[in-house]
Amino acid sequence: MPTMPRLSPHARHPAPPGLQLAAEARLDATGLQLRYTLCGPLDRLNLPALRLAAPADGLWQHSCFEAFVALGGAAAYREFNFSPSRQWAVYDFDSYRQRSATPPPPWSANCRIERSADHLALQVTIPPRALPASGREPLQVALTAVLESADGTLSYWAQRHPTAQPDFHHREGFALMLNVEPTA
Repeated sequence: MPTMPRLSPHARHPAPPGLQLAAEARLDATGLQLRYTLCGPLDRLNLPALRLAAPADGLWQHSCFEAFVALGGAAAYREFNFSPSRQWAVYDFDSYRQRSATPPPPWSANCRIERSADHLALQVTIPPRALPASGREPLQVALTAVLESADGTLSYWAQRHPTAQPDFHHREGFALMLNVEPTA
């Protein structure tokens, strides 16, 4: 059964009124399935147009959906960024905000986008080889998002905001513990 937490904006960085964001996560033999669903007046946001699916840096500076993934209890973690444009990025960290000298394994994200005037959904599967470990270990996950308002201000969304300022890297924000679900 997928985990479907509602994400909320950080209190110090409010979002335009009327927006709701939910995220679903499921871990099975095919990888980590993610789905972000944003509802409300999307015209109040700067959402990028669809582009060729490709890696890109700096996605977090605008509207993007994110997942921070670690083995439970490990200091190292991997950050995944997915833009509504279909661009993506992956970063490895050895510990809190300490970028790894070793690049993450290469892979291509296949972001599926559904969009209307008041609904945006992004769905992606992160294969086991792109996760911090490709075994059957439980994963500790933070599902987050950055949304850019039409005026350029950013709101920071998460299931849990453990600090006075937005900080998606803080391990107390990794609110989900996912075990591999059996396949049918």
